[in-house]
Amino acid sequence: MDALLLARWQFAITTVYHFFFVPLTLGLSVLIAIMETKYVRSGDETYRKMTRFWGKLFLINFALGVVTGIVQEFQFGMNWSEYSRFMGDIFGAPLAIEALLAFYIESTFLGVWIFGWDRLSPKVHATVAWLVAIGANLSALWILVANSFMQKPTGYVLRHGRAEMADFWALLGNGHVWVQWPHVFTASIATAAFFVAGISAYHLMRRSPEIEVFRRSFRWAVVYGLIGTAAVILVGHTQAQYMTRIQPMKMAAAEALWNTEDPAAMSIFTIGNEHERKDVFAIRIPGLLSFLAHNRFSGAVEGINNLQDDYVQRYGPGDYVPPVAISYWTFRIMVGAGFLMLALLLLSLRAVMKEKTLDSPRLLKYMLWAIALPYLANTTGWIFTEIARQPWIVFGLLKTKDAVSPNVSAAEVGFSLVAFTLVYGILMAVDIYLLKHFATAGVPEQAPTAAPAEAG
Repeated sequence: MDALLLARWQFAITTVYHFFFVPLTLGLSVLIAIMETKYVRSGDETYRKMTRFWGKLFLINFALGVVTGIVQEFQFGMNWSEYSRFMGDIFGAPLAIEALLAFYIESTFLGVWIFGWDRLSPKVHATVAWLVAIGANLSALWILVANSFMQKPTGYVLRHGRAEMADFWALLGNGHVWVQWPHVFTASIATAAFFVAGISAYHLMRRSPEIEVFRRSFRWAVVYGLIGTAAVILVGHTQAQYMTRIQPMKMAAAEALWNTEDPAAMSIFTIGNEHERKDVFAIRIPGLLSFLAHNRFSGAVEGINNLQDDYVQRYGPGDYVPPVAISYWTFRIMVGAGFLMLALLLLSLRAVMKEKTLDSPRLLKYMLWAIALPYLANTTGWIFTEIARQPWIVFGLLKTKDAVSPNVSAAEVGFSLVAFTLVYGILMAVDIYLLKHFATAGVPEQAPTAAPAEAG
């Protein structure tokens, strides 16, 4: 195992760990702000209890997300110095804005929110909750602005072997940003919804004290989750069509489509021979891939073999085919998890509308275990996005093998890989323990407080 392979493993493992926390932070911040707004408008103490209970779990998740995210930035200099040299002029600007603007807004107002319950008026405190949510999601936006350049370079010039920014607004207006960020945002809504619904289901099964808090939380989470899950499927469809245009090899790998077809069939199940680039066994629906790519049952979708020949002509000799099996199955796990989430939410909505939630122990048990589904979808979606872009780290400009630090040995990367994996594993265990402890403890007993003066 060489330094390049180990560096790729290290970045993948630390990113997967970090991305366990990010979607929940993004989605739960918005849901908590909605709950607190409902409390301010209604004066109903139940909504205040909901806000404080879910806010405590949000804080635990946020803290661990910050800790795991710090290592990500160090890796650019440690393991990927050639990437930093090539991309620094472009990558640095959105990351600096993310840290100096969005993250500072989020973290500063989060502190105000934590300590401001008895010091701020209810309306001001709810406004602070919205500022935390806005800051968190702006932070994600700027990170995705940087990542989108890697997917579709724009607004740059090549000078002295480096990509230098020529148009900041082109960077921000990159079409990839505006399909990727909505996908992450809606996926985060779905993640938070299943987190809240699953924990609420646990307390409903146990008939915990303050059961009304969890009954309402479950209802809100189901509606919130339906909005997020339906939106992420629709946005994902748009993103896939965009991907077909800018990175056709990624779509070909996702479908194990070896040769260009018109109309193109969508794979339901394929066992392929990557070495010979052909199917061993496949079940395909004729014309459906053309429909997904072009909104009609005809239209060419380029295949792996044809694209490989085209890329050789465009970029020079080399292998431009990503790992097909990983791309194919991670894409299907992501999509399958998404549709399973939608089905569970529709069943839950039916139970909520008929007021039979408490009479549906099997459904509640399913929703408890379904907390894992959005995490599975998020993780496999990220793996697909990065793996299916290979061999490029910056599409069309810089290959991954040319981005690794030349002066870092395999032994050094291997040591840090083991160290980071162990440390992150411990942090993950701590996070799960704390979340489980405070989630199962329920709402602490407290003396009733007066309704807010501004309540309507």
